[in-house]
Amino acid sequence: MGDDGFSLDLRDAETALDRVPSEYQGSVVLGVLDGTTPADEWLDEVFAGKVLVLAIEGDLQELAAGFASDVKQADGSLMRFREFLLVAPPDVSLDTSRL
Repeated sequence: MGDDGFSLDLRDAETALDRVPSEYQGSVVLGVLDGTTPADEWLDEVFAGKVLVLAIEGDLQELAAGFASDVKQADGSLMRFREFLLVAPPDVSLDTSRL
């Protein structure tokens, strides 16, 4: 690259990148928070490492009462974004820096 002394060889860069382990089982679950799904089912999903994106249909406080405190006590995250509730397990952070 000329005389500036800078050269960059990207041929082997991919081998140096961190990769997600093949045993990672995380995923995103889309659902509706309307009171028809038992709180234990939502908790099972979150504690299995899944992120929930739930469309809120009703009173959020009432609908999330059965699982919100358990998620918070386990250091998980809950956040309302527009008409959705996002619920993340303890090892997943919700980045709100672009809001």
